[in-house]
Amino acid sequence: MKNNNRDGNIKFICDWNKCPPVISDDELIKLNTWRDILYNLNLIGATPEGIGFGNISLRTKPSTRFIITGSSTGNLIKLNAEHYVKVTDYSISNNKVNCSGPVKASSESLTHAVIYEFHPEINGIIHIHSLDFWNKLLNKVPTTSEKVEYGTPEMAIEVTRLFKKTDAFEKKIIVMGGHKEGLITFGKDLDEAGKYLLAYINTII
Repeated sequence: MKNNNRDGNIKFICDWNKCPPVISDDELIKLNTWRDILYNLNLIGATPEGIGFGNISLRTKPSTRFIITGSSTGNLIKLNAEHYVKVTDYSISNNKVNCSGPVKASSESLTHAVIYEFHPEINGIIHIHSLDFWNKLLNKVPTTSEKVEYGTPEMAIEVTRLFKKTDAFEKKIIVMGGHKEGLITFGKDLDEAGKYLLAYINTII
């Protein structure tokens, strides 16, 4: 399938098991609490052309499986259980994601997957778009190579490199050098990921 973001079309393999919602009420509350905040700040949303941007995910323990906002949901003001999907398996080398739920997973799921894989204490991830914040944080915090596009196996490998070679895990933030406007924060839960994001934003406003 193809997934649109602000950088255009990125191809990946999505093995989708279409089924009823796979998210619990508690998980939905946790995800929507921060998704609502980020949407209202225009850090998750859609361009005037209707191209969605940004996503949010939550690990489902005890595994590397996680629930993430579905593809093409950025333009929706409010999300419900129908708009989330569980990533059940993935392959970086094959650029493939296996998922179950009412909607398909975003190609950005691969990057979420390698972040969860890196450390068991990471349980929440936020990916936002902001040209202003991106410009101000670029290369001032751990930043991926500008030659690596988002939503590709190379990006997943690049994120792993940052974890091993920089203080990305301690700083809880990654700027996507080759994905203009894209930033990721993460934490022990979504509250921590969100608080780190807002803290970084507040220091540069």
